[in-house]
Amino acid sequence: MAITIKDVARESGVNVSTVSRALNGEYGVHTDTRDLVLAVAERLHYRPNRVARGLVTGRSHTLALVVSDIRNPFFAEVARGAEDAAYAAGHDLVLCNSDLDPDKQLRYVQSLMEKRVDGILMNSVSALNRKQAEQLAGIGVPIVLLNRAAPRNAFSTICADNRAGGALAAEYLWKLGHRKIAHLTGPRHHGNMTERARGFVRGLGEARKPVTPVVLHGKNHFQGGMDLAQQLMSEHPEVTAIFAASDMMAFGVIRALMEAGRRIPEDVSVIGFDNVELSAIVNPPLTTIHQPKYEIGQAAVETLLRLAGRGEHQAPEHHLFGVHLVERKSCMERQS
Repeated sequence: MAITIKDVARESGVNVSTVSRALNGEYGVHTDTRDLVLAVAERLHYRPNRVARGLVTGRSHTLALVVSDIRNPFFAEVARGAEDAAYAAGHDLVLCNSDLDPDKQLRYVQSLMEKRVDGILMNSVSALNRKQAEQLAGIGVPIVLLNRAAPRNAFSTICADNRAGGALAAEYLWKLGHRKIAHLTGPRHHGNMTERARGFVRGLGEARKPVTPVVLHGKNHFQGGMDLAQQLMSEHPEVTAIFAASDMMAFGVIRALMEAGRRIPEDVSVIGFDNVELSAIVNPPLTTIHQPKYEIGQAAVETLLRLAGRGEHQAPEHHLFGVHLVERKSCMERQS
């Protein structure tokens, strides 16, 4: 049977409250008594019951991270940053996959609240309607939204500058001489991807010789990139450059182009967004927009812990990370 604090108290010859103060390093316990209690606890292999302690303190020292799909390397790097920050602060991190389903996402939130988590990091998969926003705002623990802007009076947010990243991609392709350009992106109203598309379209529209890109919406994963690239080649075979809204979509684009006998970058240039580790080792290595994924996860946990420490007096925090272009081998200059 598990050793309890009562067992430690009985073996030490002191009461339970003294054992509790000694184990927690609180004042009011004689040094000899504290040493005795610690020695007995170690000999009995006592482990504190965090659930029971949480019922008393109201803190579980557990955080949650809800992402759309952990198979996406982007989320793996974000999760690693979040987990490292949580571990350093003495907290556990629970990971949940929403599978791009808003209802599943909210159901996870309800389940996590039943488990008394101290806060939730959420990669929101769809625009929150008023009812959903009110439900989240009223759950009683801080929420930090990843990669999504939010009303300034509602939730804290951690975002990369997606609009600036889209503008960087537009400027880069335009300067390479491309004028027949496409943007393959995720579902409409997707938050971070919507901002990338806005930056990209505006950047091309404000160029010295404006360009109107072809924009196709689909699924934000490898197969989604393949499907959109195949549709693009069928409907717009004249396109010479593609900006994919994520590296995972870009990998699917590359696969579809190769299967169709289109050379990269000689026939079609491809640029992605995220700069996941795989982008440097695909063939050809992918030119992409870098966003600091590990740092985003780390900052999200640090923000969440600050908010949790303030109790009910929580002023939302908003952090915007810069992005930059990483030039590799998947794009080339287009001769007029």
